[in-house]
This record gives sequence, C-alpha cells and structure tokens, in this order.
Amino acid sequence: MNDTLATIGQMCDEFDVTPRTLRFYEAKELLSPIREGQKRLFTKRDRARLKLILRGKRFGFSLEEIRQLLNLYHVGDQQVTQLARTHELAQKHLSNMIAQRDELTLAISDLEAQLKVVEAMLVERQSQAAAE
Repeated sequence: MNDTLATIGQMCDEFDVTPRTLRFYEAKELLSPIREGQKRLFTKRDRARLKLILRGKRFGFSLEEIRQLLNLYHVGDQQVTQLARTHELAQKHLSNMIAQRDELTLAISDLEAQLKVVEAMLVERQSQAAAE
C-alpha cells in the first residue's frame, strides 16, 4: 500500500471493512478521503481515524461520541482535552460493560442451575416411563 494514499479496496483489506462502511463513515463526516471523480483516496489521517473509529465502536462508543473525540484533536492543547474526554467516556463505557458482564454472569449461572433441574426431571421421568 502507498505510504500516503490508499484506495477504498486497500482500506477494506487493511481494516476488514466493506466499501459501504467506508462510504457511510465518509457521509457521517468521520472520514474525508480525497475525491478524484468517483475514486476515493484515503490519507494516513483517514487510516488513523478509521482505526480509532473501529476501536471506539468495539468499546461501545456511539458514532457521535467518536466524532466529538476526533474533533477535539485540533483544539491546540497537545491533545489534553481530547485525552481527558476520551478517558471520561472510556470510564463510563467500562463501567457499563462490567455491569453488563455481571448481569450476564448471573443469568448464565441461573440458566445452568435451571438446566440441571430440568435434566434431573428428565432422567426421573425417563426412568418412570421405562418402568411402566
């Protein structure tokens, strides 16, 4: 891949996304590739932004949150504002993820217990049916 510019196909291969995804992020003004007619050429900046977008999505950030964080890059305070806001949002998302994990762990335990009860009932009923 060219060190400075990448085609939509190269971006798709590098980041395992579809062209539709890239066009969607462009429409949402999260990416701004160079346009040459119908051709899109993505810069290093676009690649860095896409990496952050995909990471943010994996962590549960909304596209609006991601847009706000990306826009803070140019505040001019050596990214202090961007880093602080990212940290704040990440803490919130981490707390939510931990709560979801705890709820899921409890639900799994409950379901496992119920399966054991059903399995015991099934064995008992199969034994009774065989005895008849």
